[in-house]
Amino acid sequence: MCDSDKRVGNIRYRVGDTAEFSKTISESDVYLFAGITGDMNPVHINELEAVHSFAKKRIVHGALVSGMISTVIGMKLPGPGTIYMEQDSKFVRPVFLGDTIKATVEVQEILNERKGVLKLGTVVFNQNDEIVLNGFAIVKALGGTHNEKN
Repeated sequence: MCDSDKRVGNIRYRVGDTAEFSKTISESDVYLFAGITGDMNPVHINELEAVHSFAKKRIVHGALVSGMISTVIGMKLPGPGTIYMEQDSKFVRPVFLGDTIKATVEVQEILNERKGVLKLGTVVFNQNDEIVLNGFAIVKALGGTHNEKN
């Protein structure tokens, strides 16, 4: 096993391992998120008000966009059982209703092999391959389902 190829539990992770999740954000997604969180900011839910914003039309909640990273982390890499410890996100450009976004996660560093602590690079792209969010996450992998690479 090389330095960047380490086991967390019985799962092997390598620096550079990646996973992704894509979704087209619908008006329903935005209204449901607003209802669940209570964030009824007009820039998200009111077209007449949003035209006066910097974006000139409705934008998707940043927390909804960053939530797509959680989907990758919790379901793909490292996978089920993973616990968030820290998330740092920089919102680079707005996401609009109807945009298709792709959340990507990459293992950047294995911080504590014994405890399963990983640093993950996190980037979200829009359908034009433009970065809309970038940052990192620190997670504790609790034996997720990531497939071993030979």
